[in-house]
Amino acid sequence: MRSVYLDHAASTPVHPEVAEEMMRVMTSQYGNASSVHAYGREAKRLVSGSRDKMATLLGCMPDELVFTAGGTESDNLAILGTMEAVGLQGKHVITSAIEHHAVLHTCEELEKRGCEVTFLPVDDEGRVSVEEIANAIKENTVLITIMFGNNEVGTVQDIRTIGELAHSKNIVFHTDAVQALGTEHIVCRDFPVDLWSFSAHKINGPQGIGALVVKRGHVLSPRLFGGLQEKKRRAGTENIAGIVGFAKALELAVQGLDHRRAHYMMLRESFIESLTHEIGDEAFVVNGHPEFYMPHIINISFPGVSTETMLMNLDMEGIAAASGSACTSGSLEISHVLQAMSLSEKLLRSAIRFSFGLGNTRQEMEYTARKIGTILNRLRK
Repeated sequence: MRSVYLDHAASTPVHPEVAEEMMRVMTSQYGNASSVHAYGREAKRLVSGSRDKMATLLGCMPDELVFTAGGTESDNLAILGTMEAVGLQGKHVITSAIEHHAVLHTCEELEKRGCEVTFLPVDDEGRVSVEEIANAIKENTVLITIMFGNNEVGTVQDIRTIGELAHSKNIVFHTDAVQALGTEHIVCRDFPVDLWSFSAHKINGPQGIGALVVKRGHVLSPRLFGGLQEKKRRAGTENIAGIVGFAKALELAVQGLDHRRAHYMMLRESFIESLTHEIGDEAFVVNGHPEFYMPHIINISFPGVSTETMLMNLDMEGIAAASGSACTSGSLEISHVLQAMSLSEKLLRSAIRFSFGLGNTRQEMEYTARKIGTILNRLRK
């Protein structure tokens, strides 16, 4: 049976060049980067070299880059670290209702600790209103955290305008850019953003390694305590192979960014055209913004067929897709993102996220559309 992987928003295959770099490190380097002997110095050289490379590619300074265990830790460190540094009681945070749970659950934890949080709604295309953000700002607002691009519907937010608004009010601005890295043009210094969260496994790098870019001068309270690694911002022995792999994956992603975007747009357009041909444009609805979106994610509802039924049938045909975020899709609960977009019940309960990667082809898009047509016909009978 043919296999088609269309869940790259959850995790991507490790690029062969990334795996090669990591294997070289894992089989030849076992020193601790905090050790002073030759083995430790070599480990430190690998960490520092990767940090310098990534800083250049991301458009930040090397000392602004903090390595973490992934996007979730980066979000937690950015939000909790910022708020605990100024004290939680009586402080105010603004976020949106469609954030990744790494942000939403962290903000809910802030509420338990005496912080006030405003969860802003979005429109039916998944965009946060800058005007509503402005109206939500209070004298005690310390932090605004809005994701760059949504991991379920692909909608991209107006990060530049939101950042300018935050800075005009002396408010810290954090963006979860985990899903945007590798598809959007990101040069950190060119945006009014204080904190950026990233993760390697979304760009054909290894799982278990992430990064947080912290603008110079911004003070964070650490979440982990122990050693003095990462300038006391994140204790723990460095994941050297993961860091080297992340740097290589980022290098490949940035250098091939235009090619990636063009490839994903071709896949997206081919998929829509093939679905239209196979089942008719009245049989499916594309959820999300029609103009401001990341090209590798498309969220589609098939009214009349439940999400669970479609996913099960796709899986039986060898096609991997998802109902939403990888952190919650296993539960098959209705997406909090789609609920926040106030979609109708028939769209909410039939939505599927397809997300593309470098290995996907036009033929796979046509094949998937044909299989969806077969599934719909079978279910109708």
